[in-house]
Amino acid sequence: MARPIISADDCVGCGICVDACPQGVLDVPAGVAEVVNEENCIACGNCLEECPMGAIQEISED
Repeated sequence: MARPIISADDCVGCGICVDACPQGVLDVPAGVAEVVNEENCIACGNCLEECPMGAIQEISED
């Protein structure tokens, strides 16, 4: 399974990734996106595609 990793240095806290995620995996509690419900991630890639800063990567875990 894959999960998102957010680069805090690149994230501007716009929340677009939060809106793009159908599973509520991400939130922007302090101006930078964070993974808050990793277990709900379905690795759809919406957050990666929608992030205008390219601040999200997906890593695979076996």
